[in-house]
Amino acid sequence: MQALRTPEDRFADLPDFPYVPHYVDDLPGYEGLRMAFVDEGQGDRTFLCLHGEPSWSFLYRRMIPQFLASGARVVAPDLFGFGRSDKPVDDAVYGFHFHRKALLALVERLNLTNITLVVQDWGGLIGLTLPVDEAFAARLSRLLVMNTCLAIGAPPSDGFLAWRAYAKANPDLAVGALMGRGTPHLTPQEVAAYDAPFPDITYKAGARAFPERVMTDPGMEGIEESQKAVEFWSDTWTGQTFMAVGAADMVLGVPVMEILRSQIRGCPEPMIIPDGGHFVQEWGGPIAQAALKAFGDVA
Repeated sequence: MQALRTPEDRFADLPDFPYVPHYVDDLPGYEGLRMAFVDEGQGDRTFLCLHGEPSWSFLYRRMIPQFLASGARVVAPDLFGFGRSDKPVDDAVYGFHFHRKALLALVERLNLTNITLVVQDWGGLIGLTLPVDEAFAARLSRLLVMNTCLAIGAPPSDGFLAWRAYAKANPDLAVGALMGRGTPHLTPQEVAAYDAPFPDITYKAGARAFPERVMTDPGMEGIEESQKAVEFWSDTWTGQTFMAVGAADMVLGVPVMEILRSQIRGCPEPMIIPDGGHFVQEWGGPIAQAALKAFGDVA
């Protein structure tokens, strides 16, 4: 498989992201592809933070310090095609199972237990299906869910269809500018950090592919796992859940999250971030603090 590796000097001087990257390049079925991940702290709880499109683990920099301060361990991988992870050049590689199986393999390799699953966007589209695997379900204890959905054969919103059309029309997606438009308080240095993984269009196969892969038709890859996930969260789940919603998100905002809330057994009223956009982790400090308090990790 032909893949590119972003030069490390692209990640110099990242603002508020001092974490030394860890790497694994021999996950079963992914031999030779290097996955990067943050792995900080040594607590008996693990916050597994999954990013979406077109971001990377840098998106969690406002939440990671809060989780670490509670005494927990934090693991935040970069999906293949994003961040410091290798980037296959063929758009067709980026299927639902390609990413899902890689995450399951990483969790097993690191032997993560007592997991608080933290998800948003594609981190949720994939991450919320992980408990369909019984071995992962046994490792899971809590859920922190933000602007995402379980895609089971229909477009989540008109806003999503507009985003998909925009992404298709702009294959050389200006990632930093996109993040800046949706998150106006970003500094130029933070915008540059979102551009860092993508020196040019050849590195952007994952960013191009993901909008097309959202399971909006019944025959698409990932539908079966997503339907089983609805059953898991609705009927089997007994752990704690905290939901936060960026209300300014036109793609996966309040109406979409209300549907997801109805699918998660025992999910309480969400924390609404009125000015929060799609990338709601950029408002993530207060979200992390509120979640930790709700979970009983802090007073």
